[in-house]
Amino acid sequence: MVLTGCGAEEANHTNHEETTFQEIVVQIQTPEQLPVGEEVVLAAKVSQGEKAVDDADKVEFEVWESGLRDEGQMIEGTLTKDGVYEANYTFDHDGVYYMFAHTTARGLHTMPKQKLTVGSPDLSARITR
Repeated sequence: MVLTGCGAEEANHTNHEETTFQEIVVQIQTPEQLPVGEEVVLAAKVSQGEKAVDDADKVEFEVWESGLRDEGQMIEGTLTKDGVYEANYTFDHDGVYYMFAHTTARGLHTMPKQKLTVGSPDLSARITR
């Protein structure tokens, strides 16, 4: 009876470890200061625990100029290496932009946001919309 109890307890412990929730972590790797008129790389590293996630269902970068969210663009990211997803993009004018890295992987969705300053925007003349 002691052996049966230990065996059942050990099995339950193993099952608990296997089903323990591990969140998906997305680290945006795009610099916050970017040039105008040059192709830049939008990048995000996706991991779960200590391991890179190379099998994300979808990584998309949503980019919009401050105050113009409805005019934003979705750019699909492609796996390049070790959980890093990238997309190329060119900003055509100075401004303050925002970017979400929409990430769906292993049944989870996360969307970290980053502010991007492109070129040398004149913030004193900015109109709030």
